[in-house]
Amino acid sequence: MRIGLLTEGGYPYATGESRLWCDRLVRGLEQHEFDVYALSHSAQQEERGWIALPPQVHLVRTAPLWAPGDDGLAHGRRERRRFAGHFADLAAAVCGDGENFAQGLYGLAELAIECGGLSTALRSEAAIRILESACRTPGASRTVQAARIPDLLDFAALLERALRPLSLSDWYDEDGLGAVDLCHATSGGSAALPGLLAKRFFGVPLLVTEYGVRLRSQYLDLAADQVPAPVRALIASFHRRLAAEVYAQADFVTPGNTHARRWQEKCGADVAKLRTVYPGMEAGRFAAVGDAEGPGEADTLVWVGRIDPSKDLIALLHAFAEVRKEEPEARLRIVGAPAQGPEGAAYLSHCRALAAQLFPDEAADLHAVGSNPVTFEEIGGPETPDLAAAYASGAVVVLSSVVEGFPISLVEAMFCGRATVSTDVGAVVEVIGGTGLVVPPRNPRALADACVMLLRDPERRDRLGAAARARALELFTVEQNLAAFHGIYLEMISRSPVRRVGSSPQLFANPAELYVEAPLAAGTHLPSWAGVEQ
Repeated sequence: MRIGLLTEGGYPYATGESRLWCDRLVRGLEQHEFDVYALSHSAQQEERGWIALPPQVHLVRTAPLWAPGDDGLAHGRRERRRFAGHFADLAAAVCGDGENFAQGLYGLAELAIECGGLSTALRSEAAIRILESACRTPGASRTVQAARIPDLLDFAALLERALRPLSLSDWYDEDGLGAVDLCHATSGGSAALPGLLAKRFFGVPLLVTEYGVRLRSQYLDLAADQVPAPVRALIASFHRRLAAEVYAQADFVTPGNTHARRWQEKCGADVAKLRTVYPGMEAGRFAAVGDAEGPGEADTLVWVGRIDPSKDLIALLHAFAEVRKEEPEARLRIVGAPAQGPEGAAYLSHCRALAAQLFPDEAADLHAVGSNPVTFEEIGGPETPDLAAAYASGAVVVLSSVVEGFPISLVEAMFCGRATVSTDVGAVVEVIGGTGLVVPPRNPRALADACVMLLRDPERRDRLGAAARARALELFTVEQNLAAFHGIYLEMISRSPVRRVGSSPQLFANPAELYVEAPLAAGTHLPSWAGVEQ
């Protein structure tokens, strides 16, 4: 089977969110061929290059979303009229009820593939006038109606970047996406656009996987970047319409958890198309810790992750101050690096200062050197050479986040057989499933009480840790992830007609036996409807 793997900001680049699970998918399903169509997010990502690709990757085509998209082509009078009509449909849908969104989107795609020049047209004066007219219609919201020319220019630039895949004409031919058996988009949004066009032009079935809902992350990014309200409303409306179209056209949508599934259902995804597939993680590197008898230091709490404000280490430190009142010998190990950029470094400095303020260095006597019960460490140091060592160092693993998608660190702790205390955010409850303690976010008192409860009850810790490990090994391994996608691939192919140039689609044109590598037994004959020479 030939799979067109569609990625954005990840695989096959050495950095990015999807690179790890995509690499595991491609390497694990070695019986299939993969053609990778990748959109990059930055020049730095491209400079770092690709990860080593296995032999089953036969083709890689890439395109940047960050670079200027001008292809140097200009539209003539007829093309300008076509553009104006299709863009007016899309703009009216974004500003109003969304009725003609698909018509406008596919019309722009056909124009881009036939004539080029879409990036230039989207930033033209004519496009701004069309947007301005759409924003002034009675059906537009007050926020959209308040958009001014600078807002429309900003929105046009964001829209041109989001629609950049429509201009990749060399992707949409019989040797490109027209040659694959199915498209697998590893996220929604721009990554799924080539899959939409492959389905429209060639009838290629489409699978969309979202471990973090793309629409939700775009909402959060817009808020964090402090985009003006009219621009935020317009681009959010566009992405909402695009998500609805992706879910409507996809043959299957595979959310990574129930939290993501709820978002998809709200955006109109058909429940019959949804298949929850949990991320696959490598359990082997945590096997030694999970199999070991007895926990690490019985009075130690461990936190592992990326240090940024969404992890709410401030609440964790205040909670640990309450823990120390009940358990004076307790210690807290914070293991992780700060998020990239100055904000991550500033947040880590703030956490260190708070820890020094809450827990002055303590000494056992007049001649001893004082130490702090809270330590900040990074993976690769002498005490924590790897992740397994970090989880092995304590008896209870804590997650204190206020925002979380799929809690990877929690699953790693479960592989290690550790009891956990977590805040009720994202997919935490779904992942834990009763094998750990869950408390409300932003509640240091509740977090402290749960930690003290487990520190004082080693038997309960052991029971919860064993149950957590059994659950993780059943649901969250690479093996279950690969088996799920392999089954979905086969189901999609079984439902799709065989495509032949110049003839009508024919269901099951070749029998399954044709693809079996082993020779047929002597005297076995293929049926006459098989369509192959015997």
